[in-house]
Amino acid sequence: MFTANAKTVLERRYLAKDKDGNVVETIEELFHRVASTIAEADAAYGSTGDEIRELEERFYSMMTEREFMPNSPTLMNAGRPLGQLSACFVLPVEDSMADIFDTVKYAALVHQSGGGTGFSFSRLRPEGSIVRSTGGVASGPVSFMKVFNAATEAVKQGGTRRGANMGMLRVDHPDILKFIDCKEKNDEINNFNISVAITDKFMEAVKAGTEYELINPQNGEAAGALDARAVFDKIIDAAWRNGEPGVVFIDEMNRFNPTPALGEIESTNPCGEQPLLPYEACNLGSINLGLCVAEDDGIPTIDYEKLSRIVRDAVHFLDNVIDVNHYPLPKIDENTRKTRKIGLGVMGFADMLLKLGVPYNSVEAEKAAEEVMSLIQSEGRAASAELAAERGVFPAWKESVFGEENFPVRNATVTTIAPTGTISIIADASGGCEPMFAYAFTKNVMDGDKLLVCNDLLVERLKAAGVYSEALMHRIAEEGTLAHILEIPEEIRRVFVCAHDISPEWHIRIQAAFQRYTDNAVSKTINFPNSATHEEVKEAYLLAYKLGCKGTTVYRDGSRDSQVLTTGTAKAEEKPLEIPAPLFGNIMPRPRPSMTWGATEKVKIGCGSLFITVNRDENGICEVFTSTGKGGGCPSQSEATARLVSIALRSGISQKEILAQLKGIRCPSTVRQQGMKCTSCPDAIARTIEKMSKMLGADGMNFGEQLAEAEKPAEKPAAKGSKPVLGADDKLHCPECGKVLRHEGGCTVCDCGFSHCG
Repeated sequence: MFTANAKTVLERRYLAKDKDGNVVETIEELFHRVASTIAEADAAYGSTGDEIRELEERFYSMMTEREFMPNSPTLMNAGRPLGQLSACFVLPVEDSMADIFDTVKYAALVHQSGGGTGFSFSRLRPEGSIVRSTGGVASGPVSFMKVFNAATEAVKQGGTRRGANMGMLRVDHPDILKFIDCKEKNDEINNFNISVAITDKFMEAVKAGTEYELINPQNGEAAGALDARAVFDKIIDAAWRNGEPGVVFIDEMNRFNPTPALGEIESTNPCGEQPLLPYEACNLGSINLGLCVAEDDGIPTIDYEKLSRIVRDAVHFLDNVIDVNHYPLPKIDENTRKTRKIGLGVMGFADMLLKLGVPYNSVEAEKAAEEVMSLIQSEGRAASAELAAERGVFPAWKESVFGEENFPVRNATVTTIAPTGTISIIADASGGCEPMFAYAFTKNVMDGDKLLVCNDLLVERLKAAGVYSEALMHRIAEEGTLAHILEIPEEIRRVFVCAHDISPEWHIRIQAAFQRYTDNAVSKTINFPNSATHEEVKEAYLLAYKLGCKGTTVYRDGSRDSQVLTTGTAKAEEKPLEIPAPLFGNIMPRPRPSMTWGATEKVKIGCGSLFITVNRDENGICEVFTSTGKGGGCPSQSEATARLVSIALRSGISQKEILAQLKGIRCPSTVRQQGMKCTSCPDAIARTIEKMSKMLGADGMNFGEQLAEAEKPAEKPAAKGSKPVLGADDKLHCPECGKVLRHEGGCTVCDCGFSHCG
């Protein structure tokens, strides 16, 4: 029923636990808990006990058969005291100190309950504006974003889920240039995704090569003008640099706002797929398309009958969630029930294409996306109309676009394409509408062993072609793609494409195909190779706008990673020592002098003590030695790490880059223990080098003083139950398992179930 990986994620994140952290619920009990809680909502509409029990079984079956999964808060909290079941919220940020800090408080309550929040900071007066009530000067939107970020950090550390935010600013706000650069450093405002709300007027000015007006939100008056192309290029440069900001085409979103009489859409949830009015929430769920493939005379086809059945039950499920939900604020409860928005989406689209034998980057895939999503939208609205006939339309229906068309529906929106990081692991499905990220990879397991994980369908196809071998799978894992492995038949290579095999144009075309039949928006990452140019990123944004996408997020491979050596395309913060051109590719370390001097530090590791010696010569740190205490450890691995570090240091490789590669590496024997200063032997080596570098100094004259300072009593161990968290220098590594995170569906996710967005 569920894979070993899925069971691990469920046990770690979803199963009920007692006060000591012991699991007190089985997987079957979890899904019965969720199914019975959601089905019970039918009692308010006159269903009998037998009818409710029959509905519960249908809900239980479609979850345990992995056909449909609701969003994480529903799995976590349904039938439990907290009872908050929604993932997506938008809160207003009004232009007064009292309102701003009220919103900070409300956001903390939402994060505490397991939700993510979106904000538009466009109503805040620009930096430098006079505040009449005090005579002071306004600090501007970016300054207050930092306040929200700090609050999120505090709540995150006390809860079970990581808080996540979307910060949005209109492109015509006077502080837009500062906003675009506010995440230039990856460790700043790190609990936010940020997006520029781009207007049609701005895009017209970009096309024409003219200036556009900035508007002061305080009075609605013009506050200057900027060159549209220059601003657009600045957005492109920032996105090329580290993937932020994303862009939201705010006018396109409002063209499809189902309740314009209630207000304009100003922001979305953290991943951008759910536009919401202030104080609205939306509960999401996803259908596993990979299980909606049948065979007709031996030819794989989309099983539309099965898909239709799942859609109707899923809409019923999600509408019931609204009734049983315990919202964190009365205002959110009121506004959410007024529109009753739900967001039914998909996962496993890439799995479906593989079973159909259709490449992701093809016209056939584009057609499949349209057909599938068209059916989900039409069947979803039909199901919503049936519920409206039984239960009534949503309260704001009369003043909505559906009221104008006299089309009675229960829900103002029905469909959303969300990232499905964790729930797709539970369902053993590819994420959202994304392509496959990899078909084979190595996974670190206990005691430093590596496990080769392979896509079952690829293995099956390679065996049928007579070319399968374990060596071949290791090669696929190492290269990350099948594209250049010529011994694999061309037809298999054509179909089994990875995210980085696909041109940005096809990423966008697939997103646009889904968007054409999606009420809300589509969360998707447009992957670029590291070598991508600014012009290519620009072309992707222009195409997304042209094809009617409501927003887009790009990520250039390696743009946030620290890399030992670059190919000239990655932006380095610190230049290494210059190496003569003829020696490049054959770099030799400088000779070790006959005498060096330094110090040795004793570091506690998971299996004992590690003694780390760091020495310097006249040119700086030049060598590292390690030895282990009686407790054991991995002496050969530590020695190998130290030798390679020593060679790299004497070869002129930047110390900063070396340390960036070592810090944050996690060893299970260390991570499992509380109060550790390091996460592994390599991490300990890096931290000691960093410390010794400061102590030894440029001339070594301050060593005595620094040593005395270092020998002061150590900090108190971390409180019991604390866990490693993402730090500034290892933020791209999973804080739970240490594996490098990947960018998928507008979010950062890990195979272990961790998601930046919760």
